[in-house]
Amino acid sequence: MTWTVDQPGVTLAAFVKARAEVPNSVAKKHVSSGKVFVDGARVTTIDHRLTTGQQVELRVNAPKPFDPEREGVLVYDDAHVVVIDKPTDVNSVPYEDEKSGTAMDLIRGAWRRQGKAATSVPLHVVHRIDRATSGLLMFAKTKQAELGLAAQLRSHAMERMYRCVAHGAVTSRRIESYLVPDRGDGMRGSTSRLDQGKRAITHVTADRPLRHATLCSVRLETGKTHQIRIHLSEAGHPLVGETVYVRDYEEAGGKLLTSGRLMLHAATLGFEHPITGARVSLTSELPPDFLAVVQRLE
Repeated sequence: MTWTVDQPGVTLAAFVKARAEVPNSVAKKHVSSGKVFVDGARVTTIDHRLTTGQQVELRVNAPKPFDPEREGVLVYDDAHVVVIDKPTDVNSVPYEDEKSGTAMDLIRGAWRRQGKAATSVPLHVVHRIDRATSGLLMFAKTKQAELGLAAQLRSHAMERMYRCVAHGAVTSRRIESYLVPDRGDGMRGSTSRLDQGKRAITHVTADRPLRHATLCSVRLETGKTHQIRIHLSEAGHPLVGETVYVRDYEEAGGKLLTSGRLMLHAATLGFEHPITGARVSLTSELPPDFLAVVQRLE
C-alpha cells in the first residue's frame, strides 16, 4: 500500500493509522517494526514528521530490520571458532527457564541472514559472560577447537579485558581471593577457607575518575562466576548498575548510582587459534548505553 502525503506536519504513525484504517497501536507497531517506508527509505520513528508530496509505503511482509544493539554482531567467524559481540540482558547459553533468546540463538540468526545453514553447525561452550554483561563471547564450532581453547583458559593464556564503572575512587590493584558459592549469607563471595574456595585473580587498572565513580579496565587471570563483580564489591567498589553484590556497600552507608544496565563490558579477547596457531586479537567498542552512563558521570 502506497500513499502520497497531502498534509505537512502529520506524524508517520498518525498518517499510517488514517490511511491504512488501523488502530493507533497497530500503526505504531508497523512503524517501529520497520514495515513503513518514506520515499523508499525505512523509517522506524513513530513521531517522524512528514512533508507534502512524500510517498509513504506500508510493506506488511517486510522483514524486521537488523538491530546490532539487540541482536549482536559476529566479529569473528571461521570453520572452527565464532565470536559474537553480545548485547546486555542476553544469556550466553540456555537455562531451564529460558531456552531461547540466548547468544547461541543470536549467532544462528546471524548465520540465517547470511544464507548459511544455521542449525547444522554445533556450538560448543568455551566460556560465559553474565546475562547483564555485554561484549565478546566465544564458541567453538568443532570439538578439536573446543579442547584447544579450553586448554588456553586453564593455563590462563587467553587474554580477557573488561571495561567497567565502579562506585567510588578505585585505585589500581591486584585482587586475589578464594571464591565459594555461599560465603555464609546465601551470596557468592570470598572465603578464608582455602580448602573450600576456588582461586580467583583480578587485575584492576583505574583509567579515569568520574563523579562518585571510576572508569576501570579489568584483566582476568582466572575466570570464576561473577569474579569481577564480587572482587570489586568486596573491595568497597561495587559496579554501577549492580543489583546483587551491593549489600555490604549499602549497609556501610554507600549511596548507589543509578544506571539502566550493569556497567561491565567484555572489551578484549585474545587467543591462539586452536587449529592454525595464529594469534587472534579482538576488541569491542563500548556500546552506546554504556557510554551514555559514563558521559552522565563525567
